[in-house]
Amino acid sequence: MGGSPLTKVALYSVLTVIAPEAPTIAVEDKMITCKDCGNQFVFSAREQQFFAEKGFQNQPQRCRECRQARRAQNGEHAPAPSGARPSFEAVCASCGVNTTVPFRPRGDRPVYCRACYTAQVPAGV
Repeated sequence: MGGSPLTKVALYSVLTVIAPEAPTIAVEDKMITCKDCGNQFVFSAREQQFFAEKGFQNQPQRCRECRQARRAQNGEHAPAPSGARPSFEAVCASCGVNTTVPFRPRGDRPVYCRACYTAQVPAGV
């Protein structure tokens, strides 16, 4: 479909996709078997049209529940707990004050507190 705008006509679970350079394509719901749990799920006409608009070449292989479980397991799209950014204790290499930083200091590079860091780094970096 090469970046062309699509026009859609929706009627219940059947979508007709009309692309300017392409013939009209009727899209219907498909039943797909999840590769993780083996249950059947519906790949709706609306989802198929979304995949086509995004340029996705493959249809989904997992049901919604298995996709969500997989994302949660991999940490993708998991809601971040508020204020749960990891922090590590360090001693500022310039003034010697104890500070916390959002990375694990390796010891091979200096670590600065916020005040010393902003004093050493040029503005806009």
